[in-house]
Amino acid sequence: MTRVAQVMAGAAEGGAELFFERLCIALHRAGESVLPAIRRNPGRAAFLRQAGLAPAEFAFGPPIDLLTRPRLRASLAGFAPDIAIFWMNRANQHAPRGDWISVGRLGGYYDLKYYRDRDHLVGNTRGIVAWLRRQGWPDSRTHYLPNFAEDFADASPADRAALAIPPGHRLLLGLGRLHTDKGFDTLIRALPAIGHATLAIAGAGPEHEALTALARREGVADRVRFLGWRRDAGALLKAADVFVCSSRVEPLGNMVLEAWSASRAVVAAAADGPAELIAHGRDGLVVPREDPRALADAISRVLDDATLADALAVAGRARFLDAFAAAPVLAAWRGFLGGLTA
Repeated sequence: MTRVAQVMAGAAEGGAELFFERLCIALHRAGESVLPAIRRNPGRAAFLRQAGLAPAEFAFGPPIDLLTRPRLRASLAGFAPDIAIFWMNRANQHAPRGDWISVGRLGGYYDLKYYRDRDHLVGNTRGIVAWLRRQGWPDSRTHYLPNFAEDFADASPADRAALAIPPGHRLLLGLGRLHTDKGFDTLIRALPAIGHATLAIAGAGPEHEALTALARREGVADRVRFLGWRRDAGALLKAADVFVCSSRVEPLGNMVLEAWSASRAVVAAAADGPAELIAHGRDGLVVPREDPRALADAISRVLDDATLADALAVAGRARFLDAFAAAPVLAAWRGFLGGLTA
């Protein structure tokens, strides 16, 4: 049994934060001893406690926060981990030194000044790991460990009527924070060229008003549904005809993995993560970023060709099971942890 502290100072909502929860719980259920150390969040703490974990909560404030590091050090010392894994920049800013193997986990191309004291770095895409090595980190200290997505094979579809999807309309689904990185503006600009389709976007964030105004200007406000932050991604995916990842910046693309798990056809813009994940024409369609016309054409192609849509969905499901389901990814993580302490 490995004693692992997982330290996450992320936001209340987000793909990395959801995977952090899944990984902590999966390692715990596999027999590892896990301490989740999190930014104060009653909902996340309750969720982790419900799974049998005992999370420790800290402020993880800005650099002037002088209390989090000593409090975190005391908590880690009391737990006595073999390995402490610090997720993303803020947790690494506050990471204390201690008698444990220190690992930084990156889900993007972050400023490496926050990771100088880590013994090892983990990237969740091969592209990130290759970039780390180009920055001078040796192969022996950089590791590729992908995310796993929840398996939505058995999810029940959301009620389209409850989502206000008109009869006869196809449902396009976008998932993610309402942020410029996610490229939902490109997707809304593509919608006028896609007939008999309604777009549902599940997420919250600072771009809500701007995207609502854009939908009005594009004349598609009656065909866009802003659903807010949801925890029923599986039900939404099962109800959708096509999942669209329109991101201009997307280091991985957890949503692609989720769509594959739900056996849904995927159309994605060629941000780093989706471009690495998707084999164009086999398990998804990839188009240039920030190109509404190309995005509309690809979505229409899938909507108009049921054989293509089914083939993409089947291949995506197979890819998920092979590389991004819980079992293979958990085995890789446990092998990594065991290798560090061997």
